[in-house]
Order: sequence, then structure tokens, then C-alpha cells
Amino acid sequence: MTIQENFVPAAPADIAESPELAALRKRVREVLSEHVTPERLNKFDEAEEYDVELFREIAAAGLLKLDGELHGPGPKHQSQAVVLEELGAGPTSVGVSMVVQYMGVQLLHSYGTGEQQNEFLAPLHAGKAKMSFGLSEPDGGTDVARAMKTRATLLEDGSYSISGQKKWIGGAMDADYLILLARTSEVARSAIDGITMFLVPRSMPGIRTDVIDTMGIRGLAQYDVFLDDVRVPAANVLGEVDNGFRQVLNTLNGERLNGAAVALGIARGAMETAIGWAQQRHAFGRAVGSFQGLQHNLVDASVKIESARLLLRQAAEASDTGPSTNETWSAMAKLAASDAATTTTDVGMRIMAGWGFFRGLPMQRYFRDARLYTFAPLTDEMTRNYIGEKHLGLPRSF
Repeated sequence: MTIQENFVPAAPADIAESPELAALRKRVREVLSEHVTPERLNKFDEAEEYDVELFREIAAAGLLKLDGELHGPGPKHQSQAVVLEELGAGPTSVGVSMVVQYMGVQLLHSYGTGEQQNEFLAPLHAGKAKMSFGLSEPDGGTDVARAMKTRATLLEDGSYSISGQKKWIGGAMDADYLILLARTSEVARSAIDGITMFLVPRSMPGIRTDVIDTMGIRGLAQYDVFLDDVRVPAANVLGEVDNGFRQVLNTLNGERLNGAAVALGIARGAMETAIGWAQQRHAFGRAVGSFQGLQHNLVDASVKIESARLLLRQAAEASDTGPSTNETWSAMAKLAASDAATTTTDVGMRIMAGWGFFRGLPMQRYFRDARLYTFAPLTDEMTRNYIGEKHLGLPRSF
């Protein structure tokens, strides 16, 4: 049974975008329409394989580059949000991967040496190299700085020996480089001090990856990364020694914002699928979309989608212009988008019933993938804690 001829849902026509962003959205849709079909999405989800060729097509279209290199000087965060929303609505796993690529490029732009930028940025922009980001560990996610057991020991020749384990590292096996965080100093003012970032080729001796079986985002496998005396030269330190975690914190706003964009795309794709089903499926002699109860559920989900869209736009604009409120807006956008994604996929599964459960149709994939953003890149609960403190002025709750 086919319920969609094209997996790319239409954005609401009454929400105007700048000519630059509208042209960018059109370009992304052209790339996806040319290269992506529902069958292709199912293939990589079922095989639990990353769509490398699609990633390269996206890179060839210039969609990995930052502002000033993508389409002239312009809104970096707004541009990334457009790209990631479109990917979230279709090849979601590639969208999740792109969040990491954007973050890695941003870290290189912000903290990389001239030599590092010359070596890494061109292949990353061209899609000839991919990055994974190694922060989380078995005993620490949100509180990873306190729980971090991965150590980087300075050797006499000036290089570092890194040993430890990272967990939930998306695409680690397919990555060319890992950005790893490891503790380099035990004496620190706080838990987030004494941690350093390293650029590590995944092919270096001492690195082993084991895949983790997950229910969602199956086209971007998660890995345990084991590090056993991995020798990294001092030239591969990214940023300042002992200050890496603080530097990463400066980029997490963008990660939350981009995660919100992917989640919004998931919600939008699920809504289009649900509406298509409600219009085509008949029961008791009429389209199921004509039943008031189902309409109300779809309307409630649609309100959440459009609320998340407006918060995302506000957050992206604030991040591009740099006001002090941008992190709060991004937190709100992340919370609203994850809620929209889970609500819409819940509604879609209920409307489609057994057909929503069928792996040959996309609703079950949207349903599984949406769950990622209830806890990544930050749990909804910790996001609420942040908003309570920063926006409402309430006492810190954790």
C-alpha cells in the first residue's frame, strides 16, 4: 500500500522565509527528490547501514559548508535548520549525522589551528571525510564531566596516550576522524575543567568499535569506542589543553538547535504520512479523516508542530544575531520539537493502527526515530531545568 508519492512534505505556505532560505530549502528538496525514495529509506533502515552515497550528494550540493561558503554571507544557524528539517522529514539518520558534521566543523572553525583547518575542513566540506563526536561514556551522559574515566596522559615526547571507553558514538565505524574528549588533569576548579579535545584518526592503532543495537536511527549505528594506549601527537589537540569541555559547551547551543530541526522534520514527515492515510483510508463508508476525534488529534499535533517551528525560527535568528537569550530560545525549541515529534508519531500510529506497525510504511520509523530527541542532545528534563533557571529565574534544580 502506497500512501505517499513523495516523502518530502510541503512546508506551510503562510510562513514566509527570506529569499535566501527559500532557495536553500528548494535546493535541498531537489537533491532529496532526485536521490531518495521510500524504498531507499526502508533499505538503509532495515540493513542498519549508513547511506554514504546520499551523504556525498548532500556534500556535493554544498550543504555541509558554513555561511560565507554555502550561499554567500548569511544566516548560518537558520541555514542549517532548513537543511536539517528537510532531512529529518525523510532520511532522518543522515540528518542526525549532519548535526555531528556541523558541530565538528564549528569546533574546527572556532578552535582549530591554521594547520588543522587546512587539513580537515576541505575534505569535511566536500563529504570526503566524516567525523564522529566522542563525549558520552558508560557511566556519564548529562553528567559526563564528573563521570569521565577516559584519560589522556602526556608523554615525554610531547604526545598523549589516550585510554578509556566512549559510548553512544554515532557513526564511529564509518568516521574518518573522532573528536574525543579525555581528562588531562585531575586538579581542577570544577568537574568541567581539566578535559581536553583531541582530533583522532579512527584508523589509529588502539581503537576498537563495537556496534550497539538500537531501536531507532538505524541508518546511523551507535558504537562503543574502546581506546587502548592510543598515541596522539600534540598537534592533534583541538583548542586549549584542559579547557576542552568548556569549549564544547560553547557549541552545544547549536547542537540543541540542530537537533530541534531534525525533530521538527520527523514531526512534519509523520504528519504528512498521517494526513495521507486519513484521506485515503475508509471505514464505515467514509474517509477516516472525516471522523471528528481523529481530526482533533491531528489538529493538536499540528499546533505543536507549528509552535515548534516558530520557536525554532526565533532560536535560529537569535543565534545568528547573537543576543544573550539565544541559548534559552534554543532550549525551548528543542523541548517543543521533541514534544511535537513524539506526539505526532503517537497520533500517526493510532490513526494507522496495524498499518502504522507495518515496517513497509514509514510511520513506524518516524515513531522509533522520534524517541531519540526526548533525551538527546540533552534530556527533556534537563532542558526544562535549564529553562527554569535561565528564563524563569528560579533556583537551580540540579
